[in-house]
Amino acid sequence: MLGKVALEEAFALPRFAEKTRWWASLFAVNPDKHAREMNDISNIRVQKMDQHGVGYTILSYTAPGVQDIWDPADAQTLATEINDYAAFKVKAQPDRFGAFATLSMHNPQQAAAELRRCVKSYGFLGALVNDTQRAGPDGDVMIFYDGPEWDIFWSTVEELDVPFYLHPRNPTGTMYEKLWADRKWLVGPPLSFAQGVSLHLLGMVTNGVFDRHPKLQIVIGHLGEHLPFDLWRINHWFEDVKKPLGLGCKKTIRDYFAENIWITTSGHFSSPTLNYCLQEVGADRILFSIDYPFESFEDACGWYDGVVLNEVDKKKIGRDNAKKLFKLGRFKDSEA
Repeated sequence: MLGKVALEEAFALPRFAEKTRWWASLFAVNPDKHAREMNDISNIRVQKMDQHGVGYTILSYTAPGVQDIWDPADAQTLATEINDYAAFKVKAQPDRFGAFATLSMHNPQQAAAELRRCVKSYGFLGALVNDTQRAGPDGDVMIFYDGPEWDIFWSTVEELDVPFYLHPRNPTGTMYEKLWADRKWLVGPPLSFAQGVSLHLLGMVTNGVFDRHPKLQIVIGHLGEHLPFDLWRINHWFEDVKKPLGLGCKKTIRDYFAENIWITTSGHFSSPTLNYCLQEVGADRILFSIDYPFESFEDACGWYDGVVLNEVDKKKIGRDNAKKLFKLGRFKDSEA
């Protein structure tokens, strides 16, 4: 399929090249290759896009990114630098690239202001944040965004009418030591990423974020971070058990998935799983993505191009849903 849109696609600042390579050595089979791909935007990446039928990519800064910086001033300084760099790169190839804002999430007002700057000044298409923000004097505090103090931020996201991508990050501090240190091979895609994002998103549901901000659009990756497979069970317990005990969210979990939540195919290239998500979530709420360079264009695009779907749903997931959600103009093969 030509003209696919990909929107969980990472980059790093070139000045951190050595750090990027060191980080890649912790998980990548070929850290040199991973670092080259992570630090490149306009060369290797565009060649792969052309080769595999990706017309448009929405760039985001690699995890854990700013969410791993627990000093608020340092986090905001780096977020500003990343956004300015991304804007420069997007400006050079606007028919191939867009960008998500990188945000320090230490302060709701500051995060809202930076998002507004990126959308209004640079035309960014939303924000991507790597789960909870590390905070506190030793970095052992986790800031969630599901409390009423974050309403000023979510109101700004609604006003700007842009999506918010809730992306995973690695567990850190005492959370890592207590739960994951003796099970380190489960950190990341095998388990910890889905666990973290699922907790955060369900916190937004149960703490009323979507009730107070009904137009809010949240994107999560990896075919829903396990949540589509538990929708019946979550719905049963919320509606039949928790609400009679006082749970106050106004709609059902299925309503929130139908009205506020999107899932992407990033890093989860399974046809049976996609078919299951089509039954539980529906083609109108699924978006193609790759998770490059953690995953490959070859795997993602080869799989999706070969998926057996009706033509309407295949174009919706591959391109048309993203065009509508992000209000995209013309890009390479956008009408193919």
